[in-house]
Amino acid sequence: MYDESRPERPRRTAAVIPAAGRGVRLGPGAPKALRTLGGTPMLIHAVRAMARSRAVSLVVVVAPADGAGEVKNLLDEHALPDRTDILVVPGGETRQESVRAGLDALPEDVTDVLVHDAARPLVPVDTVDAVVEAVRAGAPAVVPALPLADTVKEVEPGRPGEPEPVVATPERSRLRAVQTPQGFDRATLVRAHDSVAVNGEGATDDAGMVEKTGVTVVVVPGHEEAFKVTRPLDLVLAEAVLARRRATDAY
Repeated sequence: MYDESRPERPRRTAAVIPAAGRGVRLGPGAPKALRTLGGTPMLIHAVRAMARSRAVSLVVVVAPADGAGEVKNLLDEHALPDRTDILVVPGGETRQESVRAGLDALPEDVTDVLVHDAARPLVPVDTVDAVVEAVRAGAPAVVPALPLADTVKEVEPGRPGEPEPVVATPERSRLRAVQTPQGFDRATLVRAHDSVAVNGEGATDDAGMVEKTGVTVVVVPGHEEAFKVTRPLDLVLAEAVLARRRATDAY
């Protein structure tokens, strides 16, 4: 499962946060990453979540191509850990292109890469550290994930609103809901981006790209508070989690 033949060298971990999307499911307004949570843009929460890990020395924020300056100013306006370098680069039309832009901006000495959704602003540092530790232990690709609470049905897609026939019921005990940050040996992730073509909207899951190259992806425990803020109800839940953290001085 792990490649013990990789030569040992000093490890340096960087996080790439693609934040160039519009987040249309949250409704009209600012891009999803710039929506506020507890009065602070979700992007700032996400950057801080990565920077809280002492293993992460650099965070690369991939901004909308026409908004890199705005994002840089936004980051400058908020307190971020001094020990973590922050870099803003313009992104592409798809998430896959934006992640690649982040990878291309990494210094040569970065050995390990985390890719984190800006829309998962409340991931605990313990989850970030667990992913980093697994990569440094030799896993070329790592994802945090949770068991599913609901039974899942595979269906034959039909027209919106019409009944869809069930074609299979996967065994729930073998299924996991994947979160971020996803962690990778840098060379492994770069090879995946080099070999998996951008089709349509591009790949939305970097671990899935790595799987297509034949590399084994391993899972570490995720956390229920690392959920993705996609719809208005998610934002309500995130506000409640943040309020509880602040009330207990856990943030």
